[in-house]
Amino acid sequence: MNLDMIQTLTLAGAVIFLGYGIRRIVPPLSRYNMPAPVIGGLVIALLGLAVRQMGGQPPRFDASLQGPLMTAFFTSIGFGSSLSLFKTGGPKIVTFFIIAVIFTLLQNLVGIAVAVPLGQHPLFGVLNSSVTLVGGPATGLAFAPLFESAGIRGASSVAVASAMTGIVSGGLIGAPIGTWLVERYRLGHRHGAAGRAAPPTAAEVLEAQLPEGIAAPPEGEGRESYVILKNLVAVLVAMWIGLWISRGFQSLGITLPAYIGAMFAGAIIRNLADLTGLLPLSQRVIDNIGSVSLSLFIAMAMMTLRLWELVDVAVPMLVIIAGQVVLVGAACFWPLFRLFGRDYDAAVTCAGFCGFMLGTTANAMASMESLAERYGPAKRAFLVVPLVGAFFIDFVNAIVITVLLNLLR
Repeated sequence: MNLDMIQTLTLAGAVIFLGYGIRRIVPPLSRYNMPAPVIGGLVIALLGLAVRQMGGQPPRFDASLQGPLMTAFFTSIGFGSSLSLFKTGGPKIVTFFIIAVIFTLLQNLVGIAVAVPLGQHPLFGVLNSSVTLVGGPATGLAFAPLFESAGIRGASSVAVASAMTGIVSGGLIGAPIGTWLVERYRLGHRHGAAGRAAPPTAAEVLEAQLPEGIAAPPEGEGRESYVILKNLVAVLVAMWIGLWISRGFQSLGITLPAYIGAMFAGAIIRNLADLTGLLPLSQRVIDNIGSVSLSLFIAMAMMTLRLWELVDVAVPMLVIIAGQVVLVGAACFWPLFRLFGRDYDAAVTCAGFCGFMLGTTANAMASMESLAERYGPAKRAFLVVPLVGAFFIDFVNAIVITVLLNLLR
């Protein structure tokens, strides 16, 4: 059975809501912040595996929109990379960002050091390091074709399996490490969760720091539709400019994923807009565009996974990730807790650090929330962690991965 572009897109949308339904029924999936598109898409991938095992032919999907959706999401990340946010967070955000960059590099070194003795290509170690742990499923799936072309067989399937293992690992160790630090050093105070507002999401933190640039719509135009249209066009312009940026790098012999140029273009437009004030942008709308694009991209990518390719690499993958968990967990006890300030906010920050260095920023926020509900608010942690984890580190991680791909392929 072959599905055309519209049928594939429709199924991807249905798969996302299937994931939401399954996550509601199976509480551990929600507890570990497993993305709904991953859950729903995995169901389709498992059905394809079952059909293949029975001698049948899995359905074929038209993935023409997968690339543009992926690029739109990472473009929204570029628009969130405002240099003015460093001023908002002060020295703490700079310190946290530098530490995150250092550990992104360390993760890849550990991945390579473990992969090679296990008989794997060094890039297999990179794929199971910052690509899928710091980057999560989206970055893993985005870079997978480049790793596949570099000789890493089944890179997409490995990327998803690694990212899901990292999400669970980050969810398991983040809050316990933060709790141990709070109790060990007698930080914070007991604080009941009843009547307390939920901590903000990463996107809400960013939106609160960037100006909501909404100009009056032309006469006869609806305000909301005009704002959506203006910001959607800004994203499309960045994607167009990014195409030429990527081609420029490729002409120099530098291998890049398709979205890098657009992400750079989005960052340039955002910072020019902040500097000049001539282009009012709504980060809230841009984030929504990116979120929808990401969900559909992941659902499409998941539906086409060839899970049978994981058989030969499952053990090396798990060994590498185990090494990453030890690295991040041990570092939070020392020296990161000291570098973050040795106070209650530092303990909560360590919990968040585990979340986004091994899984996603959603993991980080969930781990920090569990501590905040028990011991009280940690305003600095809830500002610093999501800004770095959801936006700045993705930018740096993409550059690090690109450099390693060009060095090790």
